[in-house]
Amino acid sequence: MKAVDRSDKIFTAVMAAAALVVTVCCLGFSEPLISPSAVSLLGKYLSYAILALSIDLVWGYMGILSLGHGAFFALGGYAFGMYLMRQIGSRGVYGNAALPDFMVFIGWDRLPWYWLGSDNFFIALAAVILAPGLLALVFGWTAFRARVSGVYFSIMSQALTYALMLAFFLNSLGFGGNNGFTDFKSILGFDIRAGSTAVALFLVTALVLYSAVLLTRRLVGSRLGLVMVALRDNEERVRFAGYKVERVKVAVYTFSAVLAGLGGALYVPQAGIINPSLFAPVFSIEMVACVALGGRGTLYGAILGAFLVSYVKSRLSSDFPDLWPFFLGALFVLVTVFGSGGALNLLNPGKLCRKLFFRRTHGPESN
Repeated sequence: MKAVDRSDKIFTAVMAAAALVVTVCCLGFSEPLISPSAVSLLGKYLSYAILALSIDLVWGYMGILSLGHGAFFALGGYAFGMYLMRQIGSRGVYGNAALPDFMVFIGWDRLPWYWLGSDNFFIALAAVILAPGLLALVFGWTAFRARVSGVYFSIMSQALTYALMLAFFLNSLGFGGNNGFTDFKSILGFDIRAGSTAVALFLVTALVLYSAVLLTRRLVGSRLGLVMVALRDNEERVRFAGYKVERVKVAVYTFSAVLAGLGGALYVPQAGIINPSLFAPVFSIEMVACVALGGRGTLYGAILGAFLVSYVKSRLSSDFPDLWPFFLGALFVLVTVFGSGGALNLLNPGKLCRKLFFRRTHGPESN
């Protein structure tokens, strides 16, 4: 319990320090020490961390490997992107206050019914929660009721996000086709390109991540958390004990999808664009790799993995775009072989040495 309390205090201190440093360095000087674009980049890392946290909740604590969580992230992003597109109004290329530019371009004369109310911030926020949440509820209930698990569930989740990617590429669906949404102007009346707006979005994203960590820590430390771990270790025994296994799985899976959707909604105004590439299975797999690299079933490790992978990717993909997939694969293999607990274990030299040089001949490895 003391270790848990200490890790929570360290995380709180790190988040508070990051918020203070970013705010002061971007807004506290006549010549910013951190540019608004750099602040937005850090905000994107935080949104990826929220997605990685949601994956770790279902994979690390229930053993459900979802290779389609990027779909929930993207749905949340599109739901909020609709609001941002409506805020452009007459400032678009075609000057149409009622329709986004891409709808004018393809010859539409009215908004589709599912766009109605998208200019209201609170309706957009509700859509951010409901869109991924309802999809996860229906998909999870269907799969878990049929007792689909293991690699079969992973394949189904990957097929889901791939199907959504193909659908969102269609211009006729009304979400911008392959170009998606971009050229945002404002959010809640504030210039989205201003430094103060970038800092505000960063702080909101940090607050959401911090709240999500506290909530998930409380969840996994509760009685429900014990049931989740029991499901991961021996589902049939939990079923024989009288628990409604499908209900537990659906509830946690839906909650994790909502978290992922919130991460996507916060990603869009900071990235300045959203398109169907976020539905691509490779994006979901990359986020799973973040969790594995950081440490499955640790929560904090998922956040660390998301930051490490995102930073290295931004550096390597610009200078050596062809080498990034090989680097990610090699890093994944090294951590799996030498540090099954992820990067958090690699930060513990004593544990790493014991793994390398002192193999146990019997019994589980102590933590």
